[in-house]
Parts: sequence; C-alpha cells; structure tokens
Amino acid sequence: MTRDKQIINYAKGLLKISLEDGQFSEERAAAVLQSLEKNPPRNYASVLKEYLKLVQREVANSTAAVEHAGEIGDSALEAIRSKFSAHYGRNISVTTSQNDSLIAGIRVRVGCDVYDSSVAGALKELEATLS
Repeated sequence: MTRDKQIINYAKGLLKISLEDGQFSEERAAAVLQSLEKNPPRNYASVLKEYLKLVQREVANSTAAVEHAGEIGDSALEAIRSKFSAHYGRNISVTTSQNDSLIAGIRVRVGCDVYDSSVAGALKELEATLS
C-alpha cells in the first residue's frame, strides 16, 4: 500500500471515530485531536490535512446552506430541514444567508448538490437556452 493510501485510510478511520450515530461529533473530534497530539503518527501534518478535508466534507453533507432574497420564515426553514433530512436519510441542519442577487426565491446547497429556485437561476437557464 502506498504512503498516500495509508494516510487516507488512517484519516478515514479517524473520521469514523468522530461520528456518533452517523453524525459528526465535535466532542469526539476534539478527543481524536488530543489523542493525535499526545501520540503523533508518522506524517502527522498530512494525516491532519486529510482528516480536515474529510471532516469538512462530512459537515457540508449534513448542512443545508440556504441563500434567500428577502425574508424567509421559520416554518419554511423547518420544511426545508425536514425535506432534505428525509431525502438524504440523515439529520440535516440549516444555515441561512441573504443574497439579494437572487432577486427572489432560494438556493439550497447540501454538499455538492445545489437546488436553485430563484429568479436569477431561472434567468440564467433561459439565457443558456438562447445562446
């Protein structure tokens, strides 16, 4: 097995330890980092970089980043959370940010998936079909 594969597999093992009931746990991650600090593995920096990458991906896959133009109600956010939790089969948390360039509507990003229901997105699609 190559050195890079060993580092990746080691980081994946650390990520598994950091999960509690399939969800990322900050407390477990802190314990993992403390353990690594006390007993640093070979290629310590490379292992930490790979672990960070995996943690960022895990957190992004469990978070619905909602961009909205104008106000959005708590009931709408709860509906988004429950729909995406059911769709992905995991508990999804919701973060919001206002983006006036959307004109109206919302854009939701979960991991690499983007769901666009905004006027700006519709105009961009229309422009692409006319080109």
